[in-house]
Amino acid sequence: MSQSAILRIQRGHPGEPSFEQDFEVLFDSGQSLLDGLRQIRARHDPTLAFRYSCINANACKECMMKLDGKTVYACTARLESRVMLVAPLPNKTLVRDLLTAVSPGDEVLDAD
Repeated sequence: MSQSAILRIQRGHPGEPSFEQDFEVLFDSGQSLLDGLRQIRARHDPTLAFRYSCINANACKECMMKLDGKTVYACTARLESRVMLVAPLPNKTLVRDLLTAVSPGDEVLDAD
């Protein structure tokens, strides 16, 4: 049975004020935040910018972003039936939307 989540995504370009945009996504239990972002890009807004490279089985760190203020991998964070706040990593140079510049791997996931 499908559920829905609202992804409230921080968007914008460097040097411009950021803004939040809400997207409703339908999902089945176990689907990831990355699945929701890909659904938004495919069905609602092809301009949404984010990075992923799942060929490396969660070792690539390409899809790291903030979810409700915590640093997560979008490919392993699960969608939930609620408003979920999604933002780019604050310690990286913003390219656009959720897309930040790639740099050496000094990122750390927040411990729960």
